[in-house]
Amino acid sequence: MNESMPTALLVEDDHEIRRFVRAALEQDGWQVREAASLARARIDTWSGQPDLIVLDLGMPEGGAVDYIVQVRQRSHVPMIVLAARVDDSEKMRALNAGADEYMSKLFGIGARLDAALRRLRPRPQQQFGECE
Repeated sequence: MNESMPTALLVEDDHEIRRFVRAALEQDGWQVREAASLARARIDTWSGQPDLIVLDLGMPEGGAVDYIVQVRQRSHVPMIVLAARVDDSEKMRALNAGADEYMSKLFGIGARLDAALRRLRPRPQQQFGECE
């Protein structure tokens, strides 16, 4: 693995979805580590210090929102939440807990990941009134 590449932690229990999201991230220049459980994600989060976390909100053991809260207590790493649910209350819970972006697993995940990643990448500091 190339150490100069940013690292994403992909937290998803479904192998096929992991494969698809991993391919989209790698195509965009990310090194990807995978966690199929929240227990593994916690270990990888604190030991690996990823540059991005992509999290399935519907992890089978539950507690994805608690994981977001735990990460936010110690880090400002960008977090993108993926979910098959369309329930606005779940979306709001995740965003209020500290997720930066929420995306449905069902529609245009590749393009939406690219757009979210562009928004989340740090930009150079500018003075008020300067244009790029």
